[in-house]
Amino acid sequence: MRRRNYFLFWTAGAVDGLGTCASSLFLPLILLGAGYPAGLTGLVASTALVGSLVASPVAGVYADRWPRRPMMCAAALVAAVAMGSVFAAVALGHVVLAHVLVAAVVEQAAGAAYAAAASGTIRRLVPPAEYPRAIGLLQARDQAVQIAGPSLGGVLYQLARWVPLLADALSFLLVAVLSRAISADLSPGREAAPASFTRELAEGLRFVRAEPFLRFVVVWTAGINALLGALYFHAVLASHARGAGPASIGLILTLAGVGGLLGALAAPWLVDRVPAAWIVTGASWAMVPTAAGLAFASRTWAYGLLLSTVSLIVPSVAVVLQSRAVLVTPERLLARMGTVLGTAGEGVAVLAPVAAGVLVAAYGGRAVALGCAGAFAALALYATVRARLVVGQAP
Repeated sequence: MRRRNYFLFWTAGAVDGLGTCASSLFLPLILLGAGYPAGLTGLVASTALVGSLVASPVAGVYADRWPRRPMMCAAALVAAVAMGSVFAAVALGHVVLAHVLVAAVVEQAAGAAYAAAASGTIRRLVPPAEYPRAIGLLQARDQAVQIAGPSLGGVLYQLARWVPLLADALSFLLVAVLSRAISADLSPGREAAPASFTRELAEGLRFVRAEPFLRFVVVWTAGINALLGALYFHAVLASHARGAGPASIGLILTLAGVGGLLGALAAPWLVDRVPAAWIVTGASWAMVPTAAGLAFASRTWAYGLLLSTVSLIVPSVAVVLQSRAVLVTPERLLARMGTVLGTAGEGVAVLAPVAAGVLVAAYGGRAVALGCAGAFAALALYATVRARLVVGQAP
């Protein structure tokens, strides 16, 4: 029964990711085709992303209050309605910017609610001994979706502009059905009646701040996300400056995605055989020469292989950190812990492309890559000093 429930949970996430990846990349093209300028098109994407970051901590509080399975179903249905309305507008030829903006924000907020509820379920789906394998499979799923989703969206977009949007709306309906089919009790463990919203939100923040290991995770994750975002953007800019076309630049992202997929598949095997502290410190130091290599790369395939190497390394560390984070967190705080860590990491990553673009323009791509290598070295030193936190036992 546990395997069935985990399979349903895993599949729901895969369907959700495929639908979102298939539509999100082409929504800007739909707005451009409707005559809106590129600046406003970018505003829609940025506003939706900010909406997700704002909604995530709020959703975490309610995911630790309410039964999580109905919350996952409701979030998926809300997202289906939002994207279904955009599909109808595009199919009828009545695309209005304000409507698309509101729908995108609602869809992202619903996605944040689903993710918050999902982040608190792993303890109810698998026993602690299987956390590394279960989390590794979730990461492999997400990497595979990032590789396949844009290609699927491209195929669907060639059929008609509205097809990716219809597929996204239908995918959310399927996610609701799959989530409803999970038979495990996913309700958060609560010992008292809920306090006020602000007190519960503050409780999650205080818990992360008071737990030394979780503070380490916040710093490491935020640093890695920011630096990886800067390196990816640097690689795209540098390739474009050297005359690389869209297909070549797409190769960079594909190679990086394949590296992440292989790393996620190998992570559970590695975690079972190598001490956790060695994985965290070794992977952190291994990123330094890889980032430095990007400063001297001159071919598109070289950028792709170097980024693929980084993507290969990161999943094992993520499995170690996520597995222990679940162990050290009381069940009633799991969703809030997950959303605090996720918001901290994603919030910093949002600024990475902008910062990389400004720095590349001001100092050149080589300086940015070497600067990232130096920042990776500082992060690796921090991980080495704090490695003892990774091997502690759950309370």
